[in-house]
Amino acid sequence: MINEQYSNKQIETIQNIILENRSKLSISGVKDVFSFDDQIVILETNLGMLTIKGENLRINKLSLDTTEVIIEGTISTISYSEKNNKKASESILNKIFR
Repeated sequence: MINEQYSNKQIETIQNIILENRSKLSISGVKDVFSFDDQIVILETNLGMLTIKGENLRINKLSLDTTEVIIEGTISTISYSEKNNKKASESILNKIFR
């Protein structure tokens, strides 16, 4: 029973990112799309916030049921940030009010 629970948790955190010729990006493990336009797409994934930057970006497939997203366009940057952005904003506020 414990092994099954551990296996389920491990499956939830699996994420695949496949970039084809810097023009097609397939991502699994997507929980939500926070924002997108033709230059930036911000996704919440199982492993943290994922930011994709480029030009002429468009979401061709979005399925939150299967946790898959396909983005096409000229992709220049793929970067993760922590899930908890509250700490970063708190530290900036602390610096301002010192």
